[in-house]
This record gives sequence, structure tokens and C-alpha cells, in this order.
Amino acid sequence: MRAIVLGLCTAMVLVQVAEAQMPLPAAKPPDGATLFKQQCAVCHTMNLSEPVRQGPPLVRIVGRLAGKVEGFHYSEPLAKAAFAWDETTLDAWLTNPQAVIPGVVMVYRQAKPETRAAIIAYLKEQN
Repeated sequence: MRAIVLGLCTAMVLVQVAEAQMPLPAAKPPDGATLFKQQCAVCHTMNLSEPVRQGPPLVRIVGRLAGKVEGFHYSEPLAKAAFAWDETTLDAWLTNPQAVIPGVVMVYRQAKPETRAAIIAYLKEQN
């Protein structure tokens, strides 16, 4: 009887160890719309009919010339920018705006590539 109980205890421990070693379910990729609302919407809108906030509206930003939204007062360095926004420039911008255009006012930085990618994908969807 003692051997049976010992055997059952050993089997239970092995099952518990096996369960503990099972891989965790894959994390859901970040949702761009939610991330935009959490991290960007304080300063930016996605609608030209909403009042302008601290930053310019970002609707149709992909392909748009940097620093060129009518009615928004850009910092001088950004107003003089000579490029159009694409995935690469948006990624660099979200990583470190001052490295893209020294002297700009935007202070937000996003170190996580997956978060930047989700926000950029959301912006592209809104084009």
C-alpha cells in the first residue's frame, strides 16, 4: 500500500512539473488603435474636424509632407522639413524625434519596436 501511495505522489509531482513547463499562450500583439488612444491621443487627433491639440492631426499622415498641416503652427525645424512621412520615418520619429529633426518640440519616445509598429500600422489604416 505504501508503494502505491508513493507511486501516486511521484506521478502527481511529475504531472505538476510537466504542467509548469508547458509554454505560455502567445501574447496578443499590441492593438494600434488602443496604443494610439493611450499614448498619442492626448496630443493628436485622427479627425480634421476636431479642435487641434498640442500636436497636429495625424489623419492621412502616411505620404504627407512633414510639417505641412494647414492651420497648425509647427516648430521652425519641423516646418522646414523636406520629407514625406512613411513607415521608416515614422518609426525613426517615434523612436527619437530629436534625432530625426533636431530642435523639434515633441518629447514622446517609444523604445519598443512592436509598439511603434502597431501605432504605425494603425496610422496607415487611417489613410
